[in-house]
Amino acid sequence: MTKTIISREEARKIAGQSIMIRMPGTSLEPEVAQYLRDNHIRAICLFRQNMVNQEQLAKFTADLRSVMGPDALIGIDQEGGAVVRSTWVPQPPAAMSLGASDDAELAREVGAAVARSVKSLGFNWNFAPVLDLNNNVNNPVISERSFGAEPAKAVRLASAWMEGSLSEGVACCVKHFPGHGDTHVDSHRDLPEVNKSRAQLDALELAPFQAAAKHAPAMMTAHIVYPQLDAENPATMSPKILTGILRDEWNYHGVVITDGMDMHAIAGRYGVGNAAVRALAAGADMVMALGTRETQLETLEALTDAIENGQIPYAELQKKLARVEKLAQDYPCQQSEYTQQQDTEDRALMARAWKRGLTAYRQAHSPAPGGKVRLVISADVVSDGVSEAGISADKVAAMLSQIYDLETTTFADAKTFDWNQVPQDGRFVILASTVRIRYNEHARQTWKPDLHLVLWNPFQTLDIDAPALITYGFAPPAIEAVASWLRGETEANGHVPVPNFDQLN
Repeated sequence: MTKTIISREEARKIAGQSIMIRMPGTSLEPEVAQYLRDNHIRAICLFRQNMVNQEQLAKFTADLRSVMGPDALIGIDQEGGAVVRSTWVPQPPAAMSLGASDDAELAREVGAAVARSVKSLGFNWNFAPVLDLNNNVNNPVISERSFGAEPAKAVRLASAWMEGSLSEGVACCVKHFPGHGDTHVDSHRDLPEVNKSRAQLDALELAPFQAAAKHAPAMMTAHIVYPQLDAENPATMSPKILTGILRDEWNYHGVVITDGMDMHAIAGRYGVGNAAVRALAAGADMVMALGTRETQLETLEALTDAIENGQIPYAELQKKLARVEKLAQDYPCQQSEYTQQQDTEDRALMARAWKRGLTAYRQAHSPAPGGKVRLVISADVVSDGVSEAGISADKVAAMLSQIYDLETTTFADAKTFDWNQVPQDGRFVILASTVRIRYNEHARQTWKPDLHLVLWNPFQTLDIDAPALITYGFAPPAIEAVASWLRGETEANGHVPVPNFDQLN
């Protein structure tokens, strides 16, 4: 076979079209616009720090489109629950809340509403839904982002959510192939391993992705080693997984994009340039080069070298570019109108969806309105780097004080907080959990609230020996749903979508 000779200029153009980058700031400065043009960038992912309000963000994405052209791809992580970037549009429930209500039509409606809101902001690619299964209670990064632990249910609900999004003209991207559910390590910080046989993976982790491969326009890779599939490479850089399983076995024709290559699991071990080359060579179509300008240029240089010297065959590169081009043409980057009436209707939908997911555990009941209540809550909340920061103590207290005669006790560190510090004054004690991290043994053994409001990670329910109300998230409509339940206006009929939940720990 004759090797195709291409110029360095063409190689650089292909490299630029093969990466997605993050942006600095909240507006498109002239120097940054020139950087995009010079490097042929056609794909951008925006994050919370790029967003101020509707007007600012719509202008930002419009300016990006004007530079990148009509086939631009502008992406966002608007999954729902704690993983949202635009926080002023109607807030969708977490996937696990939809799993708790187990209503595919509701999931479809929510997916469509999410798409309407992000399309009005100028996005045409949403990195959702999550297809990872909730099969590890100690997973530090998936938890309520998953629809549940059963493959069939996850496929049914995620497919409906995706159908809703696609019907509104916004591309989805299922993640994180081949499955991030059964890990106890966050790949943002280190390289996880899932040491299961192919048969075990087929029965659980792989099943939702194989089903989604029939219709998902894009799929995101996981920075995880599956040693019984490929002992040498994480999935993001594995020819056996990306080409062997996904392309050859499942005949997948959609776009394969890596997870962020700035994550420590990759950048800290392999170097961003080397990793990007290996990912494209393995079967990825686009590399998410989300690091600094310096690491973006390092990635571009490494890809340009590899493309110019034929390390990645030219014919394969053309197939990759064609898949990305098809995605952009099928889901054009066109900002749509979002009327006040549509916003109002979608907010009502989200409020209803959050309420449908509310889950009572251990026969939870609320104290009578007007009663004396004590709130025990963390004094501080933080983001885990993936999600929005949890709800603050004062906002929970404000909600409860509308219903009860409230006093509040805060703690600085759950690992050392002495439950005996909670005044024994006859008040009904409500513990509100507002961070994702599971409780330690000290809290498990000694904390004894009358009611546990689980406002983020549902698996914290297992840590505290008390009746609980599980919301799967802390967005304003979730907190409104809690208030409605406490007032006796709303029932909590959801079911934790994890078999044998009571027997886990």
